[in-house]
Amino acid sequence: MHPRRCLILLLLLLGISPVPRAQEQFSEPPSRKLTTVPIKLLSGGVILLKATVNDYPDSLNFILDTGSGNISLDSATCVELNIPTVASDRTIRGIGGIRNVRFLYNARLNLPGLKVDSLNFHVNDYEILTSVYGVKIDGIIGYAFLSKYIVKLNYDTLLMEVHSQGEMRYPRGGHILRPTLTSIPILSTKFKDSETFVNRFYFDTGAGLSFLLSEDYLRDSAVLGKKKKPPVVTQAEGLGGKMSMRLTTVKELRLGPYKFRNVPTFLFEDEYNVTSYPFLGGLVGNDLLRRFNIIINYRKREIHITPNRSFKEPFDYAYSGLGVYYLDGKVVVEDVVAGSPGELAGFKPGDVILGVGNNYSNNILVYKALMQNLGEKIRFVIMRNNQPEVLYLKPISIL
Repeated sequence: MHPRRCLILLLLLLGISPVPRAQEQFSEPPSRKLTTVPIKLLSGGVILLKATVNDYPDSLNFILDTGSGNISLDSATCVELNIPTVASDRTIRGIGGIRNVRFLYNARLNLPGLKVDSLNFHVNDYEILTSVYGVKIDGIIGYAFLSKYIVKLNYDTLLMEVHSQGEMRYPRGGHILRPTLTSIPILSTKFKDSETFVNRFYFDTGAGLSFLLSEDYLRDSAVLGKKKKPPVVTQAEGLGGKMSMRLTTVKELRLGPYKFRNVPTFLFEDEYNVTSYPFLGGLVGNDLLRRFNIIINYRKREIHITPNRSFKEPFDYAYSGLGVYYLDGKVVVEDVVAGSPGELAGFKPGDVILGVGNNYSNNILVYKALMQNLGEKIRFVIMRNNQPEVLYLKPISIL
């Protein structure tokens, strides 16, 4: 056979066309930056931004939440602004319960420099979130918004950029995660404790924690093995109210090529099967994700992550055992876990915290940060039965 024919046959067998092809190929238009929005970080790295709805002039506080499959408004905000809503037979499900919801249909979200039309806001009660963060939470922005754009989150500059869909060149030095996506991104994640485990987890910027496992997954996989230090009981919040969880650490967690050691981990009884066990094991939250600058590109099912200035920050292992909330303009202790540092210090439910250390700002986020000084004996001024008292609490490590 002629040598040239042999070469052509070989190329065809290898799946390579011997016919020269043009270098040009069709591609979508490049993405354009549409607007830049300032963001603020609440405790646990939860993202807060401001926007308005329709023609209502009031500026509202929204949490940006990849763990939300929609977009929503607080029921009290709707009442205050006289926003008309419509009853529905639809329900939403969260780690604290299932609720029937009303809707504001075909509405508009107004960000600085950008108007987003044709959104259906469901209405929910976010009073618990307001009490946790000490700022009014008027709604949550999730998939209904994120699916329309490419969204860049820069935790170094505290800015969110919104880009049109299109061709985007990601920055160097990062990694592309390729989640499974329905309305909430799901990532395959490897972690290690008694041995190495691989499972699927929600990628959840609305969760103010690092890592969460369902107790069902824990029991079936024996993740924790025989830990020297058992998990401690604590309190957490979710849709439907407060709930008891256990708190421990896992030795190692990987996100793409990036590795974290001794990651604080919540363990919870998933009564309403939010994690769809055994399909999912839990979620990765924003106290870990905030350590990356993130580009969310749902259309291409890509999330690009680049380590930022917070990447090497130590995790918080402090534990006080106090459930503290902002109620009626006061920072109030609502729960004291038995046997915790809070109980040993003498705290009782109903105590009003006037000051922590030398800080008397009445800012619950500042107080919570000061309460995380591990190993330090922290001075509290409280009000109990209309009488001021001084208590001292020393947080312990969950390690």
